[in-house]
Amino acid sequence: MSQVAKILIFAGVFLLFLGLLFWLFGNLFSWFGKLPGDIRIERENFVFYAPITSMIVVSILLNIVLYVIFKLWNR
Repeated sequence: MSQVAKILIFAGVFLLFLGLLFWLFGNLFSWFGKLPGDIRIERENFVFYAPITSMIVVSILLNIVLYVIFKLWNR
């Protein structure tokens, strides 16, 4: 099996697992989007939402997970 196919299969399994976590334990992720630094502006006919801090946290966690996976994969 090619390297790209393995990565796509792993990504699909990872997303499935992540979806199950959100579905089963949705209350554990209630902090997401409500961290200091997440911007929410509400006006009468307008809502602007930019979860900047939450996306930074997700990016750091995803980088750590991918780093560990690729380190273990290339042994």
